[in-house]
Amino acid sequence: MIKGRAVIFDMDGVIFDSERMVLVCWERLAEKYHLSRMREAYMPCIGVNDARMKEIMKEFYGRDFPHDAFREEASVLFHEMVRQEGLPVKKGVRELLAYLTKRNIPVGLASSTRLALVTEELTAAGLYEYFQAVTGGDQLKRSKPEPDIYLMACEKLGVRPEETYAVEDSYNGIRAAHSAGMMPVMVPDLLQPTEEMYEKSVAVLEDLVRVREWLEAQ
Repeated sequence: MIKGRAVIFDMDGVIFDSERMVLVCWERLAEKYHLSRMREAYMPCIGVNDARMKEIMKEFYGRDFPHDAFREEASVLFHEMVRQEGLPVKKGVRELLAYLTKRNIPVGLASSTRLALVTEELTAAGLYEYFQAVTGGDQLKRSKPEPDIYLMACEKLGVRPEETYAVEDSYNGIRAAHSAGMMPVMVPDLLQPTEEMYEKSVAVLEDLVRVREWLEAQ
C-alpha cells in the first residue's frame, strides 16, 4: 500500500527523454556560434523556468548574450528533431501511470516548461488523460528550487504536500519538492545524484520501473 495519497511528476527528463535532445540542439548551436563549454552552461538550466534560464545563460556568457534569439533557434531545431524522431517517452512511464490510475492515486504534473507546451506534448504522447492537475512554469514567478510550483500543484490536486511523492530528475526539482515538505523521489537523468540529493530524497531509483516496484512495497 502506497503511504502517500498522491504522486506529482516533473516532465522533462522524467516523463520524456527530452533533456538529451535539448542538449544536442544547444551543442549544435554552440558549435555554429563558436560558444565554448555549452554542456557546462546547460546543466544548471535543467529544472528551471525560462526566466531563470535566461539569467543563467547571461551569467555564463555575459549580459550581451542574445538568449531569446538563441532559445528560439534551439526551439526550431528541437521541434524539427521531434517531428522527425518523435518525443521519446521514458521507460516505465505508461505502466506507472496506469498503475496509479487503477489504484485511484491522484496524479499531477509540475513542470518548469510553459503550460501550453506541456499540454501539447502530453496530449501528443497520449498521456494527458492520466493527470488530474497540470502546472507549468509560466504560471508563477519563482521557479525551482523554490517550492512554489509544487505547492501550487498540490493545491490544484487537492492534496497535502507531506502526503505526496514528487518524482524528479533534477537537483532543483528535488530541492523544490523537499522545501515544499513533500516526499521527493529522484530518478536521475543527465544529473547524477549527489550527497545532498540522497539526503533530500526518500528514494533514489534508476528508472520508473523501479519507482513502481518501490511504491508497491510502501
